[in-house]
Amino acid sequence: MSLIYSKLTTIINRIAYEIRRSFIFSTIFSILKFIEDQWVNSYFKSLYPSENFLNNVNKNTIINKYIFSPLLILFVFAIFLILSLNRLTISLTITIAVAFIFFFIGAVILPRFFLNNVNEKVLVDFKDKDMYSIGFCLLLVSIIFFFISIASVGGIPLLKPSIRYLLKPAFTMPVFLCIPAICILGSVYVNYYKNSKITRSQLRFRFLLLVVICCVFLLALGYRTPLLAVILIMIIIGYYGNVLSPWEVVIGALICVLAIIGIGYFRSLSELQISSATSPFYTLQSRADFTLHVLDLLNFIGADFGVTKGSVIASSIPGSELGPRMMIGKLISWRSEVTVTPTLIGQMVIDFGRVGVAFGMCVLGFILGIGFKIVKKTGNYFYIGLYGLLLTYAVLGVETGILDIQVLIYFLIAILIYIVYILKSSKTLGENIG
Repeated sequence: MSLIYSKLTTIINRIAYEIRRSFIFSTIFSILKFIEDQWVNSYFKSLYPSENFLNNVNKNTIINKYIFSPLLILFVFAIFLILSLNRLTISLTITIAVAFIFFFIGAVILPRFFLNNVNEKVLVDFKDKDMYSIGFCLLLVSIIFFFISIASVGGIPLLKPSIRYLLKPAFTMPVFLCIPAICILGSVYVNYYKNSKITRSQLRFRFLLLVVICCVFLLALGYRTPLLAVILIMIIIGYYGNVLSPWEVVIGALICVLAIIGIGYFRSLSELQISSATSPFYTLQSRADFTLHVLDLLNFIGADFGVTKGSVIASSIPGSELGPRMMIGKLISWRSEVTVTPTLIGQMVIDFGRVGVAFGMCVLGFILGIGFKIVKKTGNYFYIGLYGLLLTYAVLGVETGILDIQVLIYFLIAILIYIVYILKSSKTLGENIG
């Protein structure tokens, strides 16, 4: 496996090097370096609030210790439930309670038995040069497919909302690679700062630049969830990488909430689904209500042991006749052309029932719990980025579910890395005892 990684990174490093030394990219990086220098030495930067702004928020113990713990998933899910316009059925309430209990077991209790002697020496080593090249190439692929996507529909979906539905998944899915790309690049910049290669002002500028680049491309395509993923993932990495203060994290979270409300409201207006007299919060409430209604139907069908036995999650694989959300749409309304978001536990309950919910949420909690423990104990840049990526998609998955093939691959990669880390840690502990 290490041989494959070595060969792959050698090729990617070479590609990234050749691209970066080309005339066009040399020019772009020179311009960005000039802007960065102006930013770092700008007078207007001094007008920005200091680190001690909202000091009570900065010193809040709960915010500092738990704001991005795996339990954030339960908090977001609870808020999602509160937004619903209708009460939950007793059967669905039991299923959600099972989900919450087993997620807590996986995220908080089980990790206590692993990596208790964790240290950075036994980490699976990833060189920042390799990671930078991978992130750079992923971002470049994303940008290329963005232009292919808008060319294929003959315009920019943000300016012409009707053509958004003409976008082809084969072209748009690679655009979403900008999310892991900026996650990797952001975490590498954190490591540069940690090793005194760049200043904190440079680090903050580069974070802002990465966010702006990705948000522009994703917003132009008219997507909301990936846009939120970009903001959230950079907030998480920024917090653990000492880029952002706690008060900035809180403000950033509020911006995410306002973005959800605002984008949903204006998109509903443009599609004539609501009138301007409708409350902006209604779009959020109605969406939560519809999604939970879908979950209630899936819970009724799935019962204790499920009915599809893994077919829904398997439909995430490219080449399947129906995608997972289309398959769920067919299951509850017999219309395969409709995509339906099933919440975080929808796929689990329809595939394997409440038993599947208990197992799936426990595994998800354990993955996030182990990742959180590694981040807190080591502060390693790569594991900060990896945990940020997983937590971001888990938070967004509260509504949409974790069903996209690229997201499942991210979790699979994380599982493999964590397993290797646990085995190395156990071996090192055994040698020390021996």
